[in-house]
Amino acid sequence: MLTFFIGSYTEYIVPGFGGIGHGIYTVQLNPDTGKLVVLHTEKTRNPSYLAISDDVKFLYCVTELDESENPRVRAYRINTDFSLEFLNEQSISGGYPCHLVIHENNILLACYATGNVIQFPLDVSGKLMEAKKGYDHKGSSINKERQEAPHAHQVAIHPNKKDIYVCDLGIDTIKAYHLEGTELTPNETRDCKVSKGGGPRHMVFNMEGSLAYALNELTGVVSVLQNRNNSCEEIKTYSTLPEDYKGVPSASAIRLHPNGKYLYVANRQLDALTIFGIVDDKLQLIDYQYTKGKEIREFNITPDGQWLIACHQNSHDTVVYKIREDAKLLEAYRTKEILSPVCVVFPN
Repeated sequence: MLTFFIGSYTEYIVPGFGGIGHGIYTVQLNPDTGKLVVLHTEKTRNPSYLAISDDVKFLYCVTELDESENPRVRAYRINTDFSLEFLNEQSISGGYPCHLVIHENNILLACYATGNVIQFPLDVSGKLMEAKKGYDHKGSSINKERQEAPHAHQVAIHPNKKDIYVCDLGIDTIKAYHLEGTELTPNETRDCKVSKGGGPRHMVFNMEGSLAYALNELTGVVSVLQNRNNSCEEIKTYSTLPEDYKGVPSASAIRLHPNGKYLYVANRQLDALTIFGIVDDKLQLIDYQYTKGKEIREFNITPDGQWLIACHQNSHDTVVYKIREDAKLLEAYRTKEILSPVCVVFPN
């Protein structure tokens, strides 16, 4: 059995956006059938993104709330039965924190509404210490409704474990950082710009770190990024939407298959997963998998590459797909027991 965690929206951030989830769900996957069983639920407000320590002893989450609601970053101990034991929390100086990662005994997190990135060191017991460094992004871009200001959306760690990148939807730039000693520090020579109006939301790297794939929420386009002359550069773009799609793009998640040969992308509104094959620095469309749910917010692939689990924020569908050898998906199980699911994380 594979035991993992799903985060949810437990309340509405703004009218029409949020959810009715119960918090952080501990879930077990049967690797023979794809069936899911909920083992535990940990109540907390809007744990929209989660991160698990490499030793699988600790779990961290953001509480995605407006700055006026005093959002927090929270630390939990993972018990032997995979229930969660609250350790401590720290206040976040920002609005709508939406993503976090663990890096070199730090939590690094991004705040969407206020467009900033913050560093929280961890002590030896796994508890969060007070914020050490924070940086406010500056600028705007051409989509006047969505890019009126910076909107930091994801912190991504390069495979070299040194370079840190923050996708900022509001400024069409992936901002670069590194740790200088123990402090998060901007590394502007490695900043990467994407096509105007794209709105970079999330990115993933190939195993070597020579290429990255950034998903642009506002256009539904994947930017292929390459390290050139000690900096990052967009070299190709690929639409993830069908040619006859007439709706508003709302790309939401991107994952690389563990074998490095396939790229999967989720689009809300379309409510489908787009599957690409990777050939050198090019992408080749394989299939669209329509997920028959509403608002596919996030998905993830099991570490063994056998299963893909997709979360639908509005219809409460958590769907388990068997990944075939040709990268296409075969639905194996579907449940509405997990309410407003928006994040899936597996132990390494």
